[in-house]
Amino acid sequence: MASADRRLATNVPGDFFVDSTCIDCDTCRWMAPETFDSGGDHSRVHHQPADAESRRRAELALVACPTGSIGVSAPHDLAAAAHAFPVEVEDEVLHCGFHDEASFGAASYLVLRPGRGNVLVDVPRWNQGLARRIHELGGAATIFLTHRDDVAGHERWARELGAERILHARDARGIEVERRIQGEEPVALDDELLVIPTPGHTAGSACLLHRSRFLFSGDHVAWSRSRGHVYAFRSACWYDWATQIRSMQRLARYEFAWILPGHGTRCHLEGEAMQAEMARCVAWMRS
Repeated sequence: MASADRRLATNVPGDFFVDSTCIDCDTCRWMAPETFDSGGDHSRVHHQPADAESRRRAELALVACPTGSIGVSAPHDLAAAAHAFPVEVEDEVLHCGFHDEASFGAASYLVLRPGRGNVLVDVPRWNQGLARRIHELGGAATIFLTHRDDVAGHERWARELGAERILHARDARGIEVERRIQGEEPVALDDELLVIPTPGHTAGSACLLHRSRFLFSGDHVAWSRSRGHVYAFRSACWYDWATQIRSMQRLARYEFAWILPGHGTRCHLEGEAMQAEMARCVAWMRS
């Protein structure tokens, strides 16, 4: 956990604080925006939790922080916060927490599919308690890796879970996986899961669409709190922006209600509202 000796001056006074080890990954800001925001090149506490629910979210952000940069000065039951992960997003989709510095704090999700094999999307920081709880939920038959930036400790998770790892071939150089997706055409893993290659951020970036409702988007697309719309990471496009625009155009043809990114804020919009946001994103990217 964070050190009070390194507490940043940008924090408001009180119990929760961020210290100087923060890497500005944004995890705490989207998990508990009522407590954390940007302090420039790092996060900060802009408002101390005012009620039990905001305190719970701040505690979850503390546990999830990839660098242990969030601290508290008063006693907290942080073991309970750690045990809360994976936390339900909706229905069978859970947020694993325990973000890993090796993937710059990317989020990992567990998709529960009893009788069909659970899916881990990207991987969290290794934690024995979390691994035990994932086993209790049925483990994971598949680890889908959205792109090469966010593979983190995939080897250990694959050994622990006995899972097949899937990654696009263009991003798989030097990364051991059991299955490599080829080309830019969508690939159905079964009747619920569709891999949609979306090159741009990296050459092999890909999204996973579950039941035409949940889009696990890696670093391809997310919600921008500052802009107030769905957007792509122009400042973090490592391969080719024009290619990423074409990928977004193809992606916009699909139906989904959730965008669950590795980095950035989740987005939940139903029906035509999501379609309109995707069209707005394409227009913004072209401009």
